[in-house]
Amino acid sequence: MRNGEGNLGSDAPPPDQGSVLVTGGAGYIGSHVCKALAAAGFSPVAFDDLSRGHDWAVKWGPLVRGNLLDRQALLGALDEYRPASIIHLAGFTYVGESVRAPLLYYQNNIAGSLCLLECAADRGIGALVFSSSAAVYGDPLSIPIDEDHRLAPINPYGFTKVVVERFLHDAEAAGGLRSISLRYFNAAGADPDGEAGEVHDPETHLIPLVLTAARAGTPLTIFGADYDTPDGTCIRDYIHVSDLADAHVRSLRALLAGGPTRALNLGTGAGLSVREIIAAAETVTGKKIPVQFGPRRPGDPPRLVSDPGLALRELDWRPSHSDIGTIVETAWRWMNRS
Repeated sequence: MRNGEGNLGSDAPPPDQGSVLVTGGAGYIGSHVCKALAAAGFSPVAFDDLSRGHDWAVKWGPLVRGNLLDRQALLGALDEYRPASIIHLAGFTYVGESVRAPLLYYQNNIAGSLCLLECAADRGIGALVFSSSAAVYGDPLSIPIDEDHRLAPINPYGFTKVVVERFLHDAEAAGGLRSISLRYFNAAGADPDGEAGEVHDPETHLIPLVLTAARAGTPLTIFGADYDTPDGTCIRDYIHVSDLADAHVRSLRALLAGGPTRALNLGTGAGLSVREIIAAAETVTGKKIPVQFGPRRPGDPPRLVSDPGLALRELDWRPSHSDIGTIVETAWRWMNRS
C-alpha cells in the first residue's frame, strides 16, 4: 500500500470523498496530485488554461479550461462541480523569467490567486492547499531550513509565493478559509506507473537536463564548480513528485478534519550536489555524461536543504520514493517512454 491510499483492500474502491478543484491540474505536479486524489477517493477537477500544462496529463477527472483571472470561468467550475476544497497549483514557476518579466508574474501568480480566493469566498469554500516554494526563504541564514526561517525572497517568483501566503493568512482571519501552504524544495522524478511525468518548455530542472545530456551525448553545463561545498557544486534537496502529491492529499484531509492554517516544508532533509546527481544518472542510464563548466548563476546559494520535521509530525508523512536512485530511474523511464 502506498502512502495516501488509505486502509483499503487492494480491490476495494476508496469511499467517495467529494470533488476538489485543482488549479494547474494539467501540469507536472498537478497531474500527480490528481492521480493521488483519485486513489484516495476524491474526485479531482483540473482547472487549467493549458498555457503551460497539457490536456493529455488530465486522466483522473474532468478538465475545465480556464484562466485564474477569468472570474466567470472559475465560478462556473465551482458551481458545476461544487467542490468543498481547492488545491491551488496554478502559477508561473521560472525564476529567471520572473526576473525578466516581473509584472507577468505579479499578474498571473498574485492577481490570479486573489481572484481565486474571492471566488472561493463567494461560494463558501473553507479549505485550500497552496503550492508554495522554498523560494520564499531566499538566501538561507542556516541549514537545514525550518518554517521559522525568515521570509526574504530574492526574485519576483519567490515574492509572489510570500504574497499569496499572506493573502491566505488574512483570508482565514477575515472569512474562515483555512489553508496549508506547502513549501516545496526540488520536485523531481515521475509517476512510478509511467502515467505522468515532467514535460517543460523550456526545461530548467537539473535532473531532466542531466538525463537529456545522457541520452543525446551532449555536454551538460554545470554553473559554478567553486562553491563552498564538498565537491564545489551546489547542493539541493530533491523530493519525488509522487511524495509531494501524497503530502497534498494528507494536507487536504487535515484541513477537512478541522486542522489549522500553517506552512510546511516538503523535502527530505538531505542534500545532494550537482556532481552527485550526475553520478546517480550515470549509474541508472549506464552512460557517461559529458560536462562543461560555466560561471555561477546570480542568486544561486551553495546549499538549500529543508528541515521537513513539521510535515512529518503534522501529516504523518514519510517520503517513500525520494531516494535518488528511484527519482532518477522514474524520470529516465518517463523520458524514454514509447
